[in-house]
Amino acid sequence: VQLQASGGGLVQAGESLRLSCKASGSIFSIAVMGWFRQASGKQRELVALFAVGGTTNCADSVKGRFTISRDNAKNTMYLQMNSLKPEDTGVYYCNQMASGVWASWGRGTQVTVSS
Repeated sequence: VQLQASGGGLVQAGESLRLSCKASGSIFSIAVMGWFRQASGKQRELVALFAVGGTTNCADSVKGRFTISRDNAKNTMYLQMNSLKPEDTGVYYCNQMASGVWASWGRGTQVTVSS
């Protein structure tokens, strides 16, 4: 199953965006999925995660502002981002884990937050 992130854009600080991660096939059986981001000159970091059992977790830097969700019927995972800050700027990627390893990275979507 291939994943493709979309929905990025240019927004002002305090505004919201919703990112989508559309799968080429069913995501019903994919237990671990996540959103990552990479700011210019920095390493890729985990932003939000669906863990085994359906629990979710978010990085401390986005807790209370970002929400991860999924719609298995639409084969899509989402990242609702509220109260965006300039430090949220980066390329956002979605990915899936299989056998304890993250799959190869697809093309991300650029999010730019202006102050």
